[in-house]
Order: sequence, then C-alpha cells, then structure tokens
Amino acid sequence: MNNQQNEAYLNHPTFGLLYRICLLKDGQELFTTLYAQRLFFTVKSVDNSLSFDPISRSDARLLVESLLRRLLLDRDSEKHRQLQTIYQRTFL
Repeated sequence: MNNQQNEAYLNHPTFGLLYRICLLKDGQELFTTLYAQRLFFTVKSVDNSLSFDPISRSDARLLVESLLRRLLLDRDSEKHRQLQTIYQRTFL
C-alpha cells in the first residue's frame, strides 16, 4: 500500500502532479491530483506508455471500498489498515 517507502507520483500532461492512492488490479492504479484531491484517474501501463482514464470521485471511492472488502476477505489486516487510513484521508 501507500506508505513512506513506496509512495508514487506521476506527471499528468494537463493536471500536473498526481499521487497514487492505491494499486487496484491487473497493473491498474488509482491516482488523484496531489493538492486538491478532487480529480481521480485510473492509470494503466500499456506497451511502455501510460493510459490515464478520468473517473468521478464517487467511482474512485467505490473502487477503494471494493478493495477494502477484498482485503478483509483475504484477511490481509495490515494492508487493510493502511488502505483504511488512505480512504479516510481521501474521502472523509
């Protein structure tokens, strides 16, 4: 998850610096704008290039909530705790 040693940032051509919220699945990650955290993107690496797909705040929230449920089912309490902290900081 997103702790000190694996924070990730990307430079979006239009919106500037993006901050990774979490890894989703299949090489897909969820990012938000660094300062306002109002614009969200799923980012996927395809053939050595990045694909930025804008999504709504509510869709981003649903993706993170789904991941939280998956971590609970997998009994991965440490990753769940880390993602819960990120969720609260980002969406509450």
